[in-house]
Amino acid sequence: MKPTLLILAAGMGSRYGGLKQLDAVGARGEALMDYSIYDAIKAGFGKVVYVIRRDFEAAFKEKIASRWAGKIKQDFAFQDMDKYVTEVPGQVERQKPWGTAHAILVAKEAVREPFVAINADDYYGYAGFEKMARFLSNECAPANYGMVGYVLKNTLSEHGVVSRGVCRMNEHHHLETVTECTGIRPTKEGIFYKKENGDTAALDGNALVSMNIWGFHPHIFDLLETGFSEFVKANAANPTAEFYISTFANQLIEDGTATFTVLPNDEKWFGVTYQADRPIVQKAFSEMTAAGKYPSPLWE
Repeated sequence: MKPTLLILAAGMGSRYGGLKQLDAVGARGEALMDYSIYDAIKAGFGKVVYVIRRDFEAAFKEKIASRWAGKIKQDFAFQDMDKYVTEVPGQVERQKPWGTAHAILVAKEAVREPFVAINADDYYGYAGFEKMARFLSNECAPANYGMVGYVLKNTLSEHGVVSRGVCRMNEHHHLETVTECTGIRPTKEGIFYKKENGDTAALDGNALVSMNIWGFHPHIFDLLETGFSEFVKANAANPTAEFYISTFANQLIEDGTATFTVLPNDEKWFGVTYQADRPIVQKAFSEMTAAGKYPSPLWE
């Protein structure tokens, strides 16, 4: 059974100022997720499931899904605000999606095989998909999941601060914790992040970080459903609280429910957190295409 690629594409793009999921970065109109789909097919994935919002369903199918028709099986899941949400006392109306872990949960009915979950607006590189495909096919189990870790210094933006989940592992490359660090910025003196009290602290540029490329057995959906129900009860009055997959992973590790194998990857990450990132990403893909790493267009 071939693993599935689950693309989380329902984000709001508030810092970017638009639907960066659909923004073209390739010479023939390729979006970042097109490169992920191409790499995933090459690595042996057999299906792609898109998690999207209903308000841009038509545009998404026209610009993305139509390109890959006949090349890989495709399905859709919708991150509706009330999906898997039970009414609880004191609940307030939300405008913001419930977060990455909820985005994975809404795909429960569309995914039946081991799968990798990724962000639509990140470029992960072929090696990450190859390593994950091997893990999902040979090692993934109901209580053994995986994560591709990227080198922090390879994941930063020149145009603003970013947030990254800094990983701590044991000698067996099993994840012990993922610590969310915000306000990360490279300087001449090193890489720093902003602590909760407002102070800054240094980070090791060679540390592995989570870029939200997680490998799961479908049993994760049952765990997510229970965990999300508890999260909603605890955060019903907070309209901005988000159910993050990294936070949930920490919970599973802490209570002994699951282990996470970290798959190191030293490839360069690309993303469009800010509009100013776009020309850099476009130049990188132009160079990779010229070098023969990718065809143009990807889907021909």
